[in-house]
Amino acid sequence: MAIRLGDKAPDFTQNSTEGEIAFHDWIGDSWAVLFSHPADFTPVCTTELGQVAHLKPEFDKRNVKVIGLSVDSIESHKGWASDIEETQGAALNFPLLADEDRKVSELYDMIHPNAEATATVRSVFIIDPNKTVRLMLTYPAATGRDFGELLRVIDSLQLTEYEKVATPANWKSGEDVVILPAISNEEADKLFPKGYKELKPYLRITPQPNK
Repeated sequence: MAIRLGDKAPDFTQNSTEGEIAFHDWIGDSWAVLFSHPADFTPVCTTELGQVAHLKPEFDKRNVKVIGLSVDSIESHKGWASDIEETQGAALNFPLLADEDRKVSELYDMIHPNAEATATVRSVFIIDPNKTVRLMLTYPAATGRDFGELLRVIDSLQLTEYEKVATPANWKSGEDVVILPAISNEEADKLFPKGYKELKPYLRITPQPNK
């Protein structure tokens, strides 16, 4: 069954480059990014894993754990990790699942026969501490993922989880946000002491409240 936004992320236990992972236990009270790769020793994914390794401090600052997945073996992953460190200048510093039996790939609907019947598509799942799926993306094989965009989305998800705002197009942390339409002006006056600008009754702009 296909996963939809708001669904509980399927739990699993699977081997990884950092030992056996019981997924929900591993997430704990953190957010998580699960992202899959068609196979080891592929050019685009090599650059992606290197980029995530470079950005891991940014994920850590946001209380986000990252975990990769490929259908190849632990031995293959270890060989690939050496290539990643050599070519990308960053050692693998997060777990990479060895989904040889495709258990996780099938749970998360990562195998699309029209794309490649024996390998995972390049999917991304952002999962919150309640183990709820908050974002899903699937990329074609030839297009590398933008992990800066994933950090931007995480900033938005974490802000809008706790504040009565939404983030507009192209928003980045620190920029103005919009007040939820369900909030009355009377409530907004109390909730947003920095003030707001009403462009339309449904479109009110206010400084980011937690900055």
